[in-house]
Amino acid sequence: MNNLKTIPVIETDHYSLRAMTKEDASAMFVFMGDNETMKFLTPHPVSNIDEMEKSIETSLDQFEVEKEIPWVIIDKKTEDVIGMFRLHKLHMWHQKAEMGVVLRKDYQNKGVMTEILSKVMEFSFLTLGLNRLVGDIFAKNNGSRKLLEKYGFHKDGVLRQTDFDGEEFHDTIVYSMLKEEYFKRNL
Repeated sequence: MNNLKTIPVIETDHYSLRAMTKEDASAMFVFMGDNETMKFLTPHPVSNIDEMEKSIETSLDQFEVEKEIPWVIIDKKTEDVIGMFRLHKLHMWHQKAEMGVVLRKDYQNKGVMTEILSKVMEFSFLTLGLNRLVGDIFAKNNGSRKLLEKYGFHKDGVLRQTDFDGEEFHDTIVYSMLKEEYFKRNL
């Protein structure tokens, strides 16, 4: 993975992304176990701290085999864990990854991802050398849609009724940014 032996820290003005650890389980459970927060991701959020720890272990195992980079998002002012960000479905041969993000409710719609996304894109394209970065979102997730469009992600298409939440099926929208598009916009 471009010789990454450890998960790097990514800094912005107000936030930092650092390696996820099992010690983050309690703080992460606050948002990863919340049905409302997870509504655009899964109908079955983690239900206890043990499940959260196992989820973290799985992410860290995936890092070891170059399939994922899992971070927690830290508010520099409070030093609280306010979310998680991961590059998953990482495939270095094909030079692509998908983004996954969850923010604590009180940090949603406050510009956190607007600040973080540019640094993650820079890391993905310049440090990792990826060619394609993907955002695959529920069609009703207007916040993520607006963010991806603001940063110039291309709408690849709508996948009809791809996810079931236990009650209804949801369309998903796939957005992508290619390295050449990133360079045209940012360098």
